[in-house]
Amino acid sequence: MRKKLIVLSGSGISAESGIKTFRDMGGLWEQYDVTEVASPQAWESNRKLVLDFYNQRRKQLFECKPNSAHYLLAEMENDFDVRIITQNVDDLHERAGSKNVLHLHGELKKVRSTIDPELIYEMDHWELKEGDVCERGSQLRPHIVWFGEPVEAISEAADIVATADIFLIIGTSLSVYPAAGLIDFAPKDIPVFIIDPGSPGYTSSPNIAVIHENATRGMEILKKKAALLK
Repeated sequence: MRKKLIVLSGSGISAESGIKTFRDMGGLWEQYDVTEVASPQAWESNRKLVLDFYNQRRKQLFECKPNSAHYLLAEMENDFDVRIITQNVDDLHERAGSKNVLHLHGELKKVRSTIDPELIYEMDHWELKEGDVCERGSQLRPHIVWFGEPVEAISEAADIVATADIFLIIGTSLSVYPAAGLIDFAPKDIPVFIIDPGSPGYTSSPNIAVIHENATRGMEILKKKAALLK
């Protein structure tokens, strides 16, 4: 039986594909707090602004491609039972070939009904406009977990982490909760690898190895170790 490799990924892996974070987007968005474009209150008070913000992010995503870190993770499915839990709202893991991806914070290329959250639609274009409605006539909104909304996938993510034989954390400094708390659900005696150029927390345990590199270089290093982990 193949070992279960559970991966938690964050913005660092997408940054190398050119996906900019809110703070990096610059221009118009510098004058706004993130809650002014990513909260239920923002949606109610300034829907056009929220739509514009996510349209720009979606447009950027359509112009970006997976990088070598995404592809190396997909390749690891040849040797491991890989499940990816991502904080990212892009689809770069899927485009690189990863088959089992759980999005904690939603998906940028999906929209959903504002009256029935079960009505979710794929977008093949970048612009969502006022007046775009679901089959029940309700305005569509980004399929994103906004500030103040529950991260409903976190329980499923915790259950997945609990099954890990190997846990890999990549592109995240473990500072955003509740995702950062997932490391606490990993079995205590398994190898844990953290790929991040900074100094993330949870590094004092002897079973945790930190690779102080960006995602692409870090995955190259981990690939060389992978044969020892099978």
